[in-house]
Amino acid sequence: MDFVKKNDKLISLLVFVLTVILVFIVTRTFFLDFATDFPLIGGFIKFFFLASIGDFIGVRLKTKSWKIPKNIFLKAMVWGFIGVVIVLMFTVFSTGVLQLQEKDILPFEGSTFAFALFTSVFMNVIFAPTMMAFHRVSDTLLDGVKSIDKAIKQIDWVQFFRVVILRSIPLFWIPAHTITFLLPAEYRVIFAAVLGIFLGLILRVFKK
Repeated sequence: MDFVKKNDKLISLLVFVLTVILVFIVTRTFFLDFATDFPLIGGFIKFFFLASIGDFIGVRLKTKSWKIPKNIFLKAMVWGFIGVVIVLMFTVFSTGVLQLQEKDILPFEGSTFAFALFTSVFMNVIFAPTMMAFHRVSDTLLDGVKSIDKAIKQIDWVQFFRVVILRSIPLFWIPAHTITFLLPAEYRVIFAAVLGIFLGLILRVFKK
């Protein structure tokens, strides 16, 4: 513990360097090709590492010191599972919006911006709250709560909806994912990987 306190700046630098290296790796051609050929595995790898880093940084911001989150490997596995689901949802919502525009249920067919905005709004309003609530419950269980009932009761759902849902989704996630879907498909992988860090960071910082 004394070592951590004395070398806080060094550890901060190492975390920053590691984050840059991992982001650089997922932007490499071989990973882009791999993620294209095996999108679910690619999604698992991205979130296993990058969302966990965001979680780790979030602990630092909350406690003012570097600490390894409890059950970090199991939490990383949960992040990997979430990454797989997010890859599926990217396809479900982007394809769905295109179909709705083709059938004139949604306007502005052919507009790249309208497609990106509609996809981001639907995905974040319909899917994101469920995913974030799932993460909150699983994270509480892995912190040592013995049952789902106790985990659900322990979570401050008012704070969760006020901050994570009503603020982070409209102010950060909808604009961020609008940018994501404005990008060519191959670059969405890169941007989504970076957003994975912010996802872990936001859910950790606003955990109560």
